[in-house]
Amino acid sequence: MAELATERMVVAAPSEQCFAVVSDIERYTDWVGDIKEVSVHSRDGEGRPAEVAFRAGAFGRSTSYTLSYDYSAAPRALSWKQIAGDLTSKLDGRYSFERADDGSTEVTYTLDVELRVPLPGFIKRRAQSRIMHTALEELKARVESSLTT
Repeated sequence: MAELATERMVVAAPSEQCFAVVSDIERYTDWVGDIKEVSVHSRDGEGRPAEVAFRAGAFGRSTSYTLSYDYSAAPRALSWKQIAGDLTSKLDGRYSFERADDGSTEVTYTLDVELRVPLPGFIKRRAQSRIMHTALEELKARVESSLTT
């Protein structure tokens, strides 16, 4: 059964900067702690990564999955759907960016996860929450540090 979750965080940067960092998928290994390898399998008509394979650390081991990216709502959002995975049968998500009056951005991260191995619901929710919180913290740090360099 899929577990849909949403988490929000305010980033002290324009929404365009947040989108630029999130859509630079090939650089994820530079700032996303759990991502060990990124391999672009195909690109869209604008040269952006369309189908991307990842190797990441998860649940104390390495996992591999391939995502298909959808830029149709760019630069307000970036979404993806899993097309292959060893530990997950579903890893679909979306980053949405809403500019605030003060120039900051509220980033909303939605993640829909379904594991191939059965785990108690509270363990799945805890893992999902950790993934989302860590992803938002790392995004915030990357975006805000890029403004000062």
